[in-house]
Amino acid sequence: MNRPALSGTQVDEMLTFLAVVEAGSFVAAGRSLGLSRSAAGKAIARLESHCGARLLNRTTRTLSLTEDGRRVLAHALTLRGALEAVGSDITTGGGDPRGELRISAPDALGRRLILPIVGRFLKQWPQVQVEMSLSDRITDMVSDGADLAIRIRVSTPNPGLICRTLRKEPLVLCASPEYLDRTEAPTRVEHLSRHDLLIHTSQTRRLTWKVQESDGTWVRVTGRSRLRLDSGEALREAALSGLGVALLPTSVVHGDLDAGQLRRVLPDHDAGSVEIVALYPHKRLLDGKVRHFVDMLAADLAD
Repeated sequence: MNRPALSGTQVDEMLTFLAVVEAGSFVAAGRSLGLSRSAAGKAIARLESHCGARLLNRTTRTLSLTEDGRRVLAHALTLRGALEAVGSDITTGGGDPRGELRISAPDALGRRLILPIVGRFLKQWPQVQVEMSLSDRITDMVSDGADLAIRIRVSTPNPGLICRTLRKEPLVLCASPEYLDRTEAPTRVEHLSRHDLLIHTSQTRRLTWKVQESDGTWVRVTGRSRLRLDSGEALREAALSGLGVALLPTSVVHGDLDAGQLRRVLPDHDAGSVEIVALYPHKRLLDGKVRHFVDMLAADLAD
């Protein structure tokens, strides 16, 4: 009985099948594609159901192709070659990136650092459209359909994603002049224990503050925490409103510092820095618009 033509989802399953065969395991294939072992296994099961045949012999330690699996493998290789030829034609045929680029970025940093670069990118590549999500909530960029995510403090990135460091952003302790006049500006780290600290929270995690003393030792900062927020932009607004001391990336508040709307707290102390990174899928042929935009980010944000 003739089987229906492959749908878009089944094309993905064919490529997952090819990755499993080449990697020799569901775990390694899933890692290369940004999928869990379970998701890769389910994709193969759906493909087998569509084909009406078992494609892989599975044991606890090995995978081997069945006769039907070898035939499907040949088609999968042809399919991948055709897709790569299309991708190559799109990204290099005209030389210009095109299509929609979906970007996820933190709110405050996205507004001040990334959005101006997006503007220049759109001007340089008129055939590109950008959809940008600005939020401090950490979500799964693959599930959200993002092509690229800008993140702060990524300690264990998804193994299916490339993590490229764009810059180290200095942090600054700051508060409004009104707040510091009202409470007496701290001159030593331990003085912060008497102040209201505006803390950034992220899905039940709280950022720990550390400040470097003159002898080079790093000291953990403690203080009252009556207001906790999950947005860097909201923390900036709270600091401007005189609600306490904030620890924020310099680029977020440098305009406020220059205008005198915020003042540095303990200006002679190093408040540390954070890494700003770009995350994007690990693909043999990276989409041209993603590659061009990441390169522009790296050049513009380089120290």
